Amino acid sequence: MSPGRSTGKVQRRIYAAFLALLALILVIGGGWLASLGGSAYYLLAGAALAWSAVLIWRARREGRWVYAAIVVATLVWTIWEAGYAGWSIMPRMVAWLVVGSWMLTPWFVRSLQPEATVVPRLARWMTAGTFLAACAVAFVVGAALHAADPDPVDPITQAGVASAYPAAVKPATGPGRSDWQQYGNDLAGTRFSPVAQITAANVSDLQLAWRTPIDTNDLSREQGLEVTPIMIGDTLYACNGVNDVFAIDAETGAVRWRMAAAGGEGRTCRGVAYYRVPGGDGPCAERILTNTGNAELVALDARTGKLCAGFGSAGRVDLLDGMSPAPAHYYYPTSAPAIVQGKVVLGGMVLDGQFWGEPSGVIRAFDAVTGKLAWAWDMGAPDVPGRPAAGKTYTPATPNSWGPISADEKLGLVYLPIGNSTPDFFGGMRRPVDEKFGSSVVALDAATGRLRWSFQTVRHDLWDYDVAAQPTLLDLPQAGGRIVHALVQPTKTGEVFVLDRLTGRPLRDVVERAVPQHGGVPEEHLARTQPFPIGLPSFRGPVLRERDMWGITPLDQLYCRIRFRGARYDGMMTPPGLTPWISLPGFGGGMDWGGASVDLDHNVLLVNSTTIANISWMFTRAEADADGLRPASGTEGGDLWGPAAQAGTPYASYTEAFKSPIGMPCQEPPFGRLSAVDLTTGKLVWSRPLGMAGKSAFGVPILVPITMGTPTSGGSVTTRGGVTFIAATQDRILRAFDTRTGALLWSKRLPWSGFATPMTYVSPRSGRQFLVVAAGGSHGLGEAGGAALLAFALPKH
Repeated sequence: MSPGRSTGKVQRRIYAAFLALLALILVIGGGWLASLGGSAYYLLAGAALAWSAVLIWRARREGRWVYAAIVVATLVWTIWEAGYAGWSIMPRMVAWLVVGSWMLTPWFVRSLQPEATVVPRLARWMTAGTFLAACAVAFVVGAALHAADPDPVDPITQAGVASAYPAAVKPATGPGRSDWQQYGNDLAGTRFSPVAQITAANVSDLQLAWRTPIDTNDLSREQGLEVTPIMIGDTLYACNGVNDVFAIDAETGAVRWRMAAAGGEGRTCRGVAYYRVPGGDGPCAERILTNTGNAELVALDARTGKLCAGFGSAGRVDLLDGMSPAPAHYYYPTSAPAIVQGKVVLGGMVLDGQFWGEPSGVIRAFDAVTGKLAWAWDMGAPDVPGRPAAGKTYTPATPNSWGPISADEKLGLVYLPIGNSTPDFFGGMRRPVDEKFGSSVVALDAATGRLRWSFQTVRHDLWDYDVAAQPTLLDLPQAGGRIVHALVQPTKTGEVFVLDRLTGRPLRDVVERAVPQHGGVPEEHLARTQPFPIGLPSFRGPVLRERDMWGITPLDQLYCRIRFRGARYDGMMTPPGLTPWISLPGFGGGMDWGGASVDLDHNVLLVNSTTIANISWMFTRAEADADGLRPASGTEGGDLWGPAAQAGTPYASYTEAFKSPIGMPCQEPPFGRLSAVDLTTGKLVWSRPLGMAGKSAFGVPILVPITMGTPTSGGSVTTRGGVTFIAATQDRILRAFDTRTGALLWSKRLPWSGFATPMTYVSPRSGRQFLVVAAGGSHGLGEAGGAALLAFALPKH
């Protein structure tokens, strides 16, 4: 035997051993999956691959035929299960083709036994022709099988698709404001700017105008950055992840002052608020209000950053006053306060899932000048409009409001998104007040704090489906030319509710639908039905099936199928229990705190949504105690992922993203979308995946320009120039889309992910329109590592 042939033999046997190893994994995993009632494909493919490996080890050319037969059979199965969707075909077919390509190399062919024919070249052509013909037949057979078993309709299109972008609802009147005075630009939370200097025609010319670092220590970098600055006069005001407040020159990005409002102890700060004292002059006549991660409301002089001495106690109000005892950092506001009729209105966040009896979800309003408590809405004690009596506290463990707040000063109403009461996954301890207000949107009287109405989006929420998005207020035309004051509420369930903001009654029909009832724990009760809006697109994602499991290769797809079959999943709102259950959407939404923007000229809602599943399970208190699981200290722990003690209840819980061992989601892309909805007709205008393949397993970048749709965090801004700007994706890219068509017009890579909502304004100094976005990742989604504001503008003339 020649040295070359001997080397080929060694390579061939190593290759055969590799195939045998893959076959063993497929047989074991495929047998496991089949025992769970899943597809038998992997078991059969593994057995055939083992046969091919044996033949190749023995230098038999038939091993290639067997492998080719596996590829053809896999093609039939792929088209039957997945149709022609590229992301679905990839994990089923690509690995087989890559692994099998070695069999086409000359050194592999030479290591096999000689052709048993006198015309080897003709035999090779016949082999290739037979294989191609078999593939053609496989396409036809697979297509026929797929047509007989079609995919379910994606709920995003159930309301219908608009034939064209809607006409303007009214002519644009004047240029409108060119600054950005509120977190959502206005108290209505529209995130719409009437500025139109940047248009679909020139947005591709945007250039970086300035970049301002606003990270000050290692902690702020770890916390990420979710802020949307406000712009007053010629100054931007923003905060970072540890509640340092910055005043920044709107033209140059130069920092005018910085104030460590929380002494470096913050967590998340999504924005600050501005107030001008009527008739005031001198220090603190204009002030910046911020609520901090160490539970204080702080007032700063807008010109100098110094504390306002006449506000509260030396510029600070203790937000723990009246709260029940809890470890530090169990209660902390994260979203910007709202200034309504001279009052600073705020809620607060509590750590998820630690113990029953965590601090109250009380909503409070403080005088914007003095810092004195103006009113409190404690849903557990609605007849006590102020601070609790001596020795009493606000009602513990009530649902809390941690998302951005909206208001209508003309109607005198404040609108708050309300979360569920902790712990998230066990509701056996909940009281009637918790059941009434959990996961709802409420309207309070701005003057008194009295409840005017409430609307619940999830009944007896056991899935952490907080209402987190800022309610969006606009006026909608109705039949007969009537205009109604509307409130649009995106939710984590992926549903969009449209309500009359004066009464809370739905403007689009809402129906009660039965939801799964099996698999819960004995001490729990379940809501038999849940409210679903009809006549609008739903962004909850289609119901999962085993065939929807995903992965980069057949092996991690097999893992995901086994895990899916081994978990309970009866569709949306599968009850929590002692065995693993899957939630889709997961607790990140649907639509989370990033909310939506609105093209007010055409009443079109721009919404980014995420459909990533969670897998969770509960375990008994005895098991939790044996494992030493205790509530988080407050300074450490309390993340959304991992174990949650749920102390004071019979069960603890554990939650993780539904992913493969190499970190890829177990469901098919897209995981994130940007969509436009005509709020007048309820129809979908357009929808597109948002975000490119950015990171693979173990965080290794795959910066290839393939749009797959990544999980999103943050929101969009829409302008009269016909452009919608959004970052929000894990690929660290800021994008501009044509609001009418959804076409991508411009993109720019950021130094870190922009998990924040952009804002835009016109600088009074140069007259140029600037687009500003915060880049710094997030604590929950990772990607953190720095923090900066970046401003973009058209070139100077």
